[in-house]
Amino acid sequence: MPNQIHSKISVKNVLIVFGISLLYLFLSRILIGYKTEQLVLVLLFNVLYFLASGTRKFILAFSIFIAFWVLFDFMKAFPNYEFSKVHIRDIYELEKSWFGVYADGKRETLNEYFWLHHKTFADILAGCFYLCWMPVPILFGVYLFYTKKRQGYINFALTFLWVNLIGFVIYYLCPSAPPWYIQLHGFAFNAHTPGNTAGLGRFDNYFHVHIFQGLYAQSSNVFAAMPSLHASYPTIVLYHAIKNRQRWYALVFFAIVMLGIWSTAVYASHHYVLDVIAGVLCAVAGIASYNWMYKKSHPFHSFVDGYVKLVRS
Repeated sequence: MPNQIHSKISVKNVLIVFGISLLYLFLSRILIGYKTEQLVLVLLFNVLYFLASGTRKFILAFSIFIAFWVLFDFMKAFPNYEFSKVHIRDIYELEKSWFGVYADGKRETLNEYFWLHHKTFADILAGCFYLCWMPVPILFGVYLFYTKKRQGYINFALTFLWVNLIGFVIYYLCPSAPPWYIQLHGFAFNAHTPGNTAGLGRFDNYFHVHIFQGLYAQSSNVFAAMPSLHASYPTIVLYHAIKNRQRWYALVFFAIVMLGIWSTAVYASHHYVLDVIAGVLCAVAGIASYNWMYKKSHPFHSFVDGYVKLVRS
């Protein structure tokens, strides 16, 4: 049986897989330097690809998420503030003008209000919601893949990647500082500002862990607050859950997670309300344009259908 499994892999495919693996490691070394997770990723991909037919289809399907992670990681080599002016004061003033609240006799953003009026229960709840930002899309993708809804999975995963690409372009066209940056550093631009847990640090402190500290220490770019892709992801999940006719309780769960992440983004001072709205609009635009391309573009339609056949059992 092992010989039959491995005989299905042509020499050409072996060379392609090894070539892509070496190219990835080479580019990583040149652009951002080696990291342990890069070697783990390459090892995991190769093991799953060559192990068996089922694991090969799985890793090929989830290469869409791998492509997202690689692109996000490589953004460190090309800081967006080197390409466009960073918006700091102007977006803050617009946020305060449109969504500001009055507290202690002065107008302030919701971020500033929650920065001073946070509650322990809300801190814990916020941390739980924000921990869902990537696990929920990935687990939903796994569910679609293993319930034999390969067409649904591919459309979901490619839409996820497409929305990210739209968001990345906006990051470079309109770099913007998150609320916590102004709260900690004012309006002066400092290109070397490290990532910060902001309000999510209270979750880490309460449980004596370093979950968010570890996540934001690896931030690809501090000045990428708009659009909030954290707000985009659960929007994509809910849409595709509806499209794939999931049960009502699953839809309720995804809707709660979506609203929780949107709220946490503002409560924890990682995004303005404007950023969240932009993230939702980015998701809507990505979903609509993906669906349009699938219906109207024959080459794209053929590519997607070919991908589905590649990973179908």
